[in-house]
Amino acid sequence: MSDVTRILERVQQGEAKAAEELLPLVYDELRRLAHHKMSLLPPGHTLQATALVHEAWLRLSGDQAARSSWDSRGHFFSAAAEAMRRILVEQARRKAARRHGGGMRRVDLDDVDLAEETNSDVLLLVDEALDRLTAVDSQAAQLVKLRFFVGLPNAQAAEMLGLAERTAKRSWAYARAWLLRELKKEIRGE
Repeated sequence: MSDVTRILERVQQGEAKAAEELLPLVYDELRRLAHHKMSLLPPGHTLQATALVHEAWLRLSGDQAARSSWDSRGHFFSAAAEAMRRILVEQARRKAARRHGGGMRRVDLDDVDLAEETNSDVLLLVDEALDRLTAVDSQAAQLVKLRFFVGLPNAQAAEMLGLAERTAKRSWAYARAWLLRELKKEIRGE
């Protein structure tokens, strides 16, 4: 059993200092993931990887209910992915609001790579579609969060979710097709 797993068990049992011990153990990995995600953003973004990690950690550690669900490394990183997703979406919404209507532009979805495209307009559309996907297939939605919002490769996301890599690959293909269909509907105004 790893140190992270032992500390997560202590966090789940409600031990107050355990969460403080967790950050140094996962910080480098969270920072690496955030840095990867930030490198995919278009030039001129103002959020830095360190700020994303710190903001995500503040949200994670401040939510007692979320801390109690960290029963494995996968659950913790899923929670971190969700926190990073919300931060990136909030930033995209703030940026869009400042442009008086968001300056929406038409996006050819056949050219969009959901694993790498992080344009603010697409990010907001993906976030809304992802909420709908969660109702249909929550596991596929979790995979999208880890791949799209955290930038994990398929193998690592599969491991975090406790899935076989082939299962994750099929789920990713399904989720991507489902999201593209939903995004096309959204753009057409259906």
